[in-house]
Formats: sequence, structure tokens, C-alpha cells
Amino acid sequence: MSTAETLLVLTNLPDADSAGRVARLLIDRRLAACVNILSPCTSVYRWNAAIETAAEVPLLIKTTRARYAELEAALAEA
Repeated sequence: MSTAETLLVLTNLPDADSAGRVARLLIDRRLAACVNILSPCTSVYRWNAAIETAAEVPLLIKTTRARYAELEAALAEA
């Protein structure tokens, strides 16, 4: 895999269980070469005109440009 084809995708999940489930799903479907499950963090964001906070678990997903569309679809359905 050349560097030009490699992508690093960042997404957040609500908890460690769902992060682990999604990581295994992406590896099982061969949509990612590796998924790093990071430590929980606190996200601060605006939603419906209010400032919200939530605990989330970030994932770093290593994939290729060729697999990105399938990976994005898998994340949307997960």
C-alpha cells in the first residue's frame, strides 16, 4: 500500500463496547488494516442551539482510499 493511497479516519463512539464492536466489524470486513481505540474523552459541541458535553471513545482507522466509501457506509450502519 503506497502512502498516497493510505487514509487515517477519525470517528467517535459513545462507549468502549461500541468502539470495540465497530473496530472488530471493520477489521472483519477488511475495510481497515488497523483500528486504534483511544482513551475516552469529553467532547463539547453545539446541538439544537445548546452547548452539550458527552463522553466519547475516539477511533483511529487506517484504511485506503479505495476502501473509504465502504468504510463510511459501514460506520453509518453501525
